[in-house]
Amino acid sequence: MAEAKYEPRLKKHYSAVVQPKMLEQFGYKNPMQMPRIDKIVLNMGVGESTADSKKARIAAADLTLIAGQKAVVTRAKKSIATFKVREDMPLGAKVTLRGTRMYDFLDRLINIALPRVRDFRGLNPKSFDGRGNFAMGIKEHIVFPEIDYDKVDQIWGMDVIVCTTAETDDEARALLAAFNFPFPQ
Repeated sequence: MAEAKYEPRLKKHYSAVVQPKMLEQFGYKNPMQMPRIDKIVLNMGVGESTADSKKARIAAADLTLIAGQKAVVTRAKKSIATFKVREDMPLGAKVTLRGTRMYDFLDRLINIALPRVRDFRGLNPKSFDGRGNFAMGIKEHIVFPEIDYDKVDQIWGMDVIVCTTAETDDEARALLAAFNFPFPQ
């Protein structure tokens, strides 16, 4: 007997709810014109790693837990004396999510992590780059349920960049709003 293939909840939501809503709003002639979420990039910059190089590895381990995919340690491209940075020094961690893992992360971000953020009043609707990509910062990485609060010795912030295939910011904003991103009304 064949096993049923797992399909993320938000992927089903995209085909059942988001696509018809976008078609009605923008009137695309071809289904391939319809914008979709291409990838999500998570980035953690650890400035303290100039003093202790283990901090970047710890951040990468935490980011791996959050993303469900192995994070890569980012290194300095060149030396900058004023910041006490040498070439090839570990400075942070990053991970790029696509496909099933991307939709799973998005689900956890919208439904679990963002409601846990203190004093959260919604996402900034001006955080689009002009080409349909959305960037946001999270001040504490401990809002994700995968991180055990008792085992964390230091709290880091992280960047979440949602890359879409939308041509304009209005299309991208409509796409993300259809995915229940908490933009203020």
